[in-house]
Amino acid sequence: MPQNEYIERHRKLYGRRLDYEERKRKREARAPHKRAEQARTLRGIKAKIFNKERRNEKIQMKKKIKAHEEKKVKEKSDKLPDGALPVYLLDRNVTNRAKVLSNMIKQKRKEKVGKWDVPIPKVRAQSESEVFKVLRSGKTKRKSWKRMVTKVTFVGENFTRKPPKFERFIRPMALRFKTAHVTHPELKATFSLPIIGVKKNPSSPLYTTLGVITKGTVIEVNISELGLVTQSGKVVWGKFAQVTNNPENDGCINAVLLV
Repeated sequence: MPQNEYIERHRKLYGRRLDYEERKRKREARAPHKRAEQARTLRGIKAKIFNKERRNEKIQMKKKIKAHEEKKVKEKSDKLPDGALPVYLLDRNVTNRAKVLSNMIKQKRKEKVGKWDVPIPKVRAQSESEVFKVLRSGKTKRKSWKRMVTKVTFVGENFTRKPPKFERFIRPMALRFKTAHVTHPELKATFSLPIIGVKKNPSSPLYTTLGVITKGTVIEVNISELGLVTQSGKVVWGKFAQVTNNPENDGCINAVLLV
């Protein structure tokens, strides 16, 4: 656990105060009274800043309430007169249900990997102590800010190392892989395909940026040699696959293509 999370650590070990819930309830009940008193007593620039903040909060609250109301609203326009209608009025008598995109949908769009049905839905999270080994540096070996990656990694073709003096994360050449054994679930055949990149490591975004490949990682592979084509006749270039083994133990990457 990071050094600065000692309060969370204490809470996990010993729990909270016995009267925590009661104190919290009372504090929350007092909050509106305190804010009202502040609004009455503040003067000068502090009052201006406070009132501006409250105004913004009220605007956001009204927007949120309106958005929730819009979700359930059915809008129907007045009955139209008989006769010829211009094009822009043709859909007036159709009931429109107002659709509001919630934050949850936006979040799901960001995490496109979460949409797919992957072969291994749950994997054990890899801790930093497993993935990184502390390297001591400096003349007297007292500095310990460098880390060596102990898992299999992927680095691109045009990757160049930083000068060794300034390199924080060291990825050994022996653990850099360029190809993966990818199994096509429908064809029931395995192919050795070049890796294009690491899409997502479920353990941490840091591992994704470093290209660390562990069990459950979603990688992008080049499947152009399989000859798969789209409906429009274009050759499919890259496709995602999920790693199903522990590459650091087996010495190879086994993956299942996500189709």
